[in-house]
Amino acid sequence: MAPYMGTISKPENALKRAEELINVGQPLSALQALHDVVTSRRHRTWSKPLEEIMFKYVELCVDLKKGRLAKDGLIQYRIACQQVNVQSLEEVLKKFLELATKKVEDAIVAAGGSTDELMQVADLELEHTPEQVMLKAYTMTPEELEAEDNVESPTPWFKFLWETYRNCLEVLRNNNKMEALYQLVAIEAFNFCVKYKRNSEFRRLCENLRSHLNNLLKYKDQRDRPDLNSRETQDILLDIRFQQLEASSQLGMWNEAFRSVEDIHGLMFLLKRSPRPTLMSSYFAALTKVFFVSQNYLCNAYAWIKLYNLSKGYLKNLTDEDLKSLASAVVLSAMCIPPYEKTPLGNIDVGARHERDSRLASLLGYQLESMQEAKNIMSRELIIKEIKRSGMVDNCAEEVRDLFNILEDGFHPLDLCQKAESKLKALESVTFKLSAEVSVKSIEVSDFIPLLKTLSVLRMFNQQSKVYRTLKLERAKSLVPFLPYYEVELALVRAVKSGYLSLRIDHQQQMIVFVGDDIQEKSVDDYLVRVATTLRDACRELTPSTTAASDLDSMKRKRIENAEAIRSAVEQEHKRALARKVIIERRKEEAERLLAEQEKEEEERRLAAQRAHEAAEAKRLEVESRQREEKRIRAEMEEKEKEEALALLAEQEKKKGKKISIKLEEGQTLDKRILMETAIKEQISERQQMEKKLLKVAKTMDHLERAKREEMVPLIEQAYEGRKVDDEKFFHEQQKLITVKTKAKWEQDIVEKKRLQKMTETQAAFKSAIMLRRADEIAAAQAERERKLEEQKKQRKAEREIKRRKAYIRRLQEMELEARDEAEALERKKAEAEREAEEARRPSSRGGGDSDRGSGFVPPHLRDRGDRRDGRDDRDDRSGGSRWGRGGGRDDDRPPSRGTDRYEPRRGGFGDRDDRPPSRGDDRWGGDRRRDDRPPSRGVGGDRRDDRRDDRRDDRRDDRRDDRRPPPSRDEGKSRW
Repeated sequence: MAPYMGTISKPENALKRAEELINVGQPLSALQALHDVVTSRRHRTWSKPLEEIMFKYVELCVDLKKGRLAKDGLIQYRIACQQVNVQSLEEVLKKFLELATKKVEDAIVAAGGSTDELMQVADLELEHTPEQVMLKAYTMTPEELEAEDNVESPTPWFKFLWETYRNCLEVLRNNNKMEALYQLVAIEAFNFCVKYKRNSEFRRLCENLRSHLNNLLKYKDQRDRPDLNSRETQDILLDIRFQQLEASSQLGMWNEAFRSVEDIHGLMFLLKRSPRPTLMSSYFAALTKVFFVSQNYLCNAYAWIKLYNLSKGYLKNLTDEDLKSLASAVVLSAMCIPPYEKTPLGNIDVGARHERDSRLASLLGYQLESMQEAKNIMSRELIIKEIKRSGMVDNCAEEVRDLFNILEDGFHPLDLCQKAESKLKALESVTFKLSAEVSVKSIEVSDFIPLLKTLSVLRMFNQQSKVYRTLKLERAKSLVPFLPYYEVELALVRAVKSGYLSLRIDHQQQMIVFVGDDIQEKSVDDYLVRVATTLRDACRELTPSTTAASDLDSMKRKRIENAEAIRSAVEQEHKRALARKVIIERRKEEAERLLAEQEKEEEERRLAAQRAHEAAEAKRLEVESRQREEKRIRAEMEEKEKEEALALLAEQEKKKGKKISIKLEEGQTLDKRILMETAIKEQISERQQMEKKLLKVAKTMDHLERAKREEMVPLIEQAYEGRKVDDEKFFHEQQKLITVKTKAKWEQDIVEKKRLQKMTETQAAFKSAIMLRRADEIAAAQAERERKLEEQKKQRKAEREIKRRKAYIRRLQEMELEARDEAEALERKKAEAEREAEEARRPSSRGGGDSDRGSGFVPPHLRDRGDRRDGRDDRDDRSGGSRWGRGGGRDDDRPPSRGTDRYEPRRGGFGDRDDRPPSRGDDRWGGDRRRDDRPPSRGVGGDRRDDRRDDRRDDRRDDRRDDRRPPPSRDEGKSRW
């Protein structure tokens, strides 16, 4: 800490002190003073003086090229104002960037507007390359080196500006309150790289942005992190990547452009949403460039189709010329796809190739699960069919349409290249201009011409292979007028290597030999047979035969016999061919099924291995990251302690003026406590001395200032008097000028009034006509409104009448239900009273029956049975009566309990079915059952279901008990039936 900071306790004092140091030519000390205030723990809360200090602080950092100090101060200031006033931090950063940019512009102007020296610097983050250091050490003297350092050059300012961009992005990264400024700084950094062609810096900037996004995904749950579910955050992230893609395209860095495309695709997959159609249009436009430069013409054509469909479906201001130009680009890009695989299957690993194709297809929105599926989704044949089906061929330019018909649909074995040459020459100078609505500004047809020429050569030789067996080299050279022979031969070799053509170039015989397979040779033989037959028939027509009639008859018979034989042979051959076809199809299906199963198993094994590998890799990376983090923290702590100790030693050496001969290696083993104590003592003594000096200086400045003020008083009064006279004179002059201007304006207004007064009557008549017409319209509108109101009133009145009637009917129904419920309740009460009276009569009737039976002697073996029966009767009475009592009969009519008679043989029995006791629910014996014995339909208080449940429970109990005893005979005791 600087020795004078002991007396600075307020930010205002620090700013004033810094101004004084700057005035005496000590800007570095002023910067250190402000740095100590900014990084102090006392000033961790934002205030207006602290903001003024930061403006001065960044200004000094720019003047002195102290990028590291600027970064430290901005980070501390971000902590102070992040929760209070983020706008202040934005203003400071904008000021910082503005000052750095202005220094660069001034340096360019001072250098004569030339940036040639900057172009020679490969990397702005390197001071000097090792080669430059060695060269200067051997070729330049120390005086020359010092003179070179003093020469003003724009390169250091470019380095400082680049460091400023990096520091600002580090300060603003992953903060939800500074996303807009982060986007602005990133775009300015892109523009810097594009403007000055800084490829290495652009690559490093892209890596920094990717690391910022990875850190955001890794620590997204921390405080003040941007919310990835927010629409605004997603738009900012996508806009930055699209600007990055545009900048990489302008710089011609196609590898970075492809990585930017992958970043955009990954971000869209992560955010689960697609960008705006305009951004997607830019995305596919960039894909067309990337795929064309990488010579992936299949994906290039699909990118053009995506761009065409997106522009046609979402861009409303698209013109017919734009659609025509885009359709022409689609057709040209489709024709540029080679008609064979670019890389033979044996030259690349199948798994790596499938992985590459899957990555490229995913960028276009396609998902490929296997190599077979890739051919079924993305191929040259499919895209040609799509172009024909969607009508793009009809919408494209006329020259492009004619060329498409020649190369794709025509058959011209000898003059195909001559026919295509005129069309290609017409297209070489064509450039399709598109409106600002489309992301592609222009389409250069000349980029497609070399590929179209190669396609023309391959198509012509492919058609020749179907007709000819040999072709002379001289003839072949004359058939291709627009390409030298070595390019033709190179194209043929590549086509033969890929299996598209089957030919051999014989330089010894100076001819091209078409070597086809059996099927091709057979087709050629059939073609020659047809030619020979046609020639023979023509000869017979021209020269009549002199053969005798008998010879003609024999020939006809032979011809008929041969025809019959041929017909039978053809039928048999046809049957054999059909059978062979079925067998081949079955074998093919079986092979395809086995191949699909193998591919599925291989894919499952690959996915399982990939998942295991990814899990192990993630675990390894996590362990390595944790180890690196721990190692970094330890190294930083050790480095910080070492730097503090060395700083203390250097400060003591500077203050005491003594040379301390301690090396860096030895400084690591020094006792830090002793150094700190010594440094603190020295600082205390120096602070005391400085305070005395400052007091003395302050006293001297007070006397000097007082003397100045005393001398300034008469001068100020004299100046005031002179200023007062001048102000009075100026006032009178202004009054006169205002008077003249006002009078002129008044006279002009009078003239204008007289001119317009002529139209007063016309205006009044026009106004009255309009008012009368509007009065009629208002009256008609009011009458219409009154009529509608009357209709609405009548409709509402009818609706209210219907509601009242419905309410009246509902009330009558409720009253009827209430009356019915009351009647049922009275009926239940009456039934209860009758049942209670009946139960009260039962004991008396039972007592009379027992007295009529005879003497009171009861055998011992019957006593228990009677007791049990009496107990059961009591239980039945308590439970509301048995099933016999509820049926309406007398209680003594029940069948007797089985008691101890259950083992005795039956006596009597039932004579016929009419004499047996009735079953439950039978009314033949209990036909006089009273209606009041049944469960009530609706009880008072809503207890209908409870009563019915209790009766059922009683019935079950009685049935269970009564069903166990047999029915009594007629002559057993008194008749109970």
